[in-house]
Amino acid sequence: MAAQESTDYEALLARAKKKLPQKLESHDRFKVPDPDVMVEGKTTVIRNFADIVDTLRREPEHLLGFLLRELGTAGTMEGPRVVFKGKVATTQIVERINNYVEEYVLCSECESPDTHMVKDGRTSVLHCETCGAHRPVHVRKPVKAEEQKAIEAGKTYDLFIQDVGKKGDGIARKAEFVIYIPGTAKGTQVKAMIEKVSGTVAFGKLV
Repeated sequence: MAAQESTDYEALLARAKKKLPQKLESHDRFKVPDPDVMVEGKTTVIRNFADIVDTLRREPEHLLGFLLRELGTAGTMEGPRVVFKGKVATTQIVERINNYVEEYVLCSECESPDTHMVKDGRTSVLHCETCGAHRPVHVRKPVKAEEQKAIEAGKTYDLFIQDVGKKGDGIARKAEFVIYIPGTAKGTQVKAMIEKVSGTVAFGKLV
């Protein structure tokens, strides 16, 4: 009897393993849409936000709340778009969305995106529909203002220009901050004074 049960179990296990790669194919095709970012005056817009949350299969309010905390700015949903206050670099948005996918979407065991979140008391738990694994998700604490002092208005810093924006301004980075400095070229080391800080975006001038 025990031998029969063991044989049945092994047969079921073999059948399950045969089915597993077919589910994993969805991960091979999984690709988060690149955010379609546009600056409108003093705001930054993700025009395809609805497409991104549809791909991730998450509530738009959840992803938006994460981005607002991580970017240190305010924002609202307007139909399929999200509008942030201030200028936010595309690289910052892409990085935060990738962090969200790692923490709130992908299974830590099989890396499948076929997951869903459930509440276990006060804890959110990520359940994988492919391999059955589950793990708690960790809510990142927002950075306190006193901890965001890597860049301060009125101070001068030695910065390396890593890129050039659409308007021709040089772009440097320091800690979580993206710094725009007019009149600079990619690949140069400059000394700049910070004139304005908005969230994790700063604007400076050469000294």
